Amino acid sequence: MSLSKNIAEEMKAAMKAKDKVRLESLRSIKSAILLAQSEKGAGAELDDDAELKILTRLQKQRKDSMAIYEEQGREDLASEERAQLAVIEGFLPKALSAEELEAYLKDLIAEVGASGPQDMGKVMGRASKELAGKADGKTISSKVKELLAS
Repeated sequence: MSLSKNIAEEMKAAMKAKDKVRLESLRSIKSAILLAQSEKGAGAELDDDAELKILTRLQKQRKDSMAIYEEQGREDLASEERAQLAVIEGFLPKALSAEELEAYLKDLIAEVGASGPQDMGKVMGRASKELAGKADGKTISSKVKELLAS
């Protein structure tokens, strides 16, 4: 089932359950999907990669907002963002653990033949594509730097 149809079904369930936070989160996902579909050159249906990019972008927005709210001492707003983040992450693939990420990156570095920090671009290009939705770009980047420096 496509993400759009899945979101529609989840919205119905959230409305019946009167779950405002979940409904609001699902509406923001649906809005982002509709916006992407209405862009020039976009097809009627988005492919899985485009849907994953949308969800990843929404996840990052929630994390950034949550960090700002926590920094300003606005726990009420931060908890709202946290709840929405949980809903969004429910549609993303399972994230890799730190150990799984490190093992994958070590294999990739060996495969690409990277020998030092100057080869970071080679590794990051492939890692970003292959780990989309499974790991945060910032986390991937810091781990690649660490592995290439040693």
